[in-house]
Amino acid sequence: MSRFRQLAGDEMGRLSIEEYSGARRHPVTLVLHNIRSMWNVGAMFRSADAAGIEKIVITGYTATPPRKEIDKVALGAQETVAWEHCADPVEAVMGLKRDGLRVFGLEITENSRPYDGLGSADFPAAIIVGNEVEGIGDELLSLCDGVLEIPQYGTKHSLNVAVAAGIAMFECVRAFRANG
Repeated sequence: MSRFRQLAGDEMGRLSIEEYSGARRHPVTLVLHNIRSMWNVGAMFRSADAAGIEKIVITGYTATPPRKEIDKVALGAQETVAWEHCADPVEAVMGLKRDGLRVFGLEITENSRPYDGLGSADFPAAIIVGNEVEGIGDELLSLCDGVLEIPQYGTKHSLNVAVAAGIAMFECVRAFRANG
């Protein structure tokens, strides 16, 4: 007999939707700018729920819930993660900064810093992820307090945006929890 047994949903000790709605969130906001794929949007909602982040801000032409393509991948997370839409990304970023958040782009740039180098002074934080092909763009990058980069060790120059966002959200949560 194996030492490992897959747990059923009711054995995992997860919060109920009601408990989650009242739970304290990690001080991280994810900004989705001009994301083309609604499946990527749904995946980021699902990862945001799993990471327990504060909210998602949707900008540009990124689709918003409810959409069947988002809902299919989000599996209900579009109902549990707070989100707002602001068509103008500059307005959204400036609002986050006025609210005291440090804003980081998740991008490959000059003068970026490792994604795993966050400290207590970096919170509350917002992470901007951009279009699957074009990225964040120089206009939004110029508003960032810093840029975080996930190292690439293979031949491809980028990760899928939903994968990169998941890595960044969980690293933010780890760094916040480690630094109190």
